[in-house]
Amino acid sequence: MQLIGLTGGIASGKSTIASRLASNGAVVVDADRIAREVVEPGTPALAEIAQRFGEGVIAADGSLNRPALGAIVFGDPEALQALNGITHPAVLAASTARFEAAGAADPDAIVIYDVPLLVESANEYPFDRVVVAHADAATRIQRLVTLRGMDAGEAERRIRSQASDDERLAVADVVIETGGTLSHTLEQVDALWTELTGRS
Repeated sequence: MQLIGLTGGIASGKSTIASRLASNGAVVVDADRIAREVVEPGTPALAEIAQRFGEGVIAADGSLNRPALGAIVFGDPEALQALNGITHPAVLAASTARFEAAGAADPDAIVIYDVPLLVESANEYPFDRVVVAHADAATRIQRLVTLRGMDAGEAERRIRSQASDDERLAVADVVIETGGTLSHTLEQVDALWTELTGRS
């Protein structure tokens, strides 16, 4: 089994890369999806969050009230650290279980861990490769405004709140340039897949 870390800033085209790799036969594990699953109603992590931050962070239907929790942890490094101390181990355990299941089902599996905050969070995973989706900030801002209807100022703020391009590129084994055409991006992804599968 090969474990490949895939990361990139907001609107960098990371999802396009993950989707193409999945269509080629990779097993894609989505860190954001797992992060939502580990705080669903009835989970130990949600109970811990309620205990630490109060019942006000639980919505009437028993789910996590994200805006209420965000209001507490945003701008409070200690509170954010406490939240991460609850959620990160849960995400780590769930992700590791997915990797192991994929490897057990197919010893030659190529597992892609789609993880936006790979650089920001301590990397606990023994990746065989780290792939970075890269487009310059101006391109990503334009995408956020055009495709997601975001205000330009908010788009800039989102990008600034994440790791810098230099920080991401510093950990990259493979860089996929996503600032050009979709076909150019997909050509690079297919070349990576050929390399990973050892095909000529």
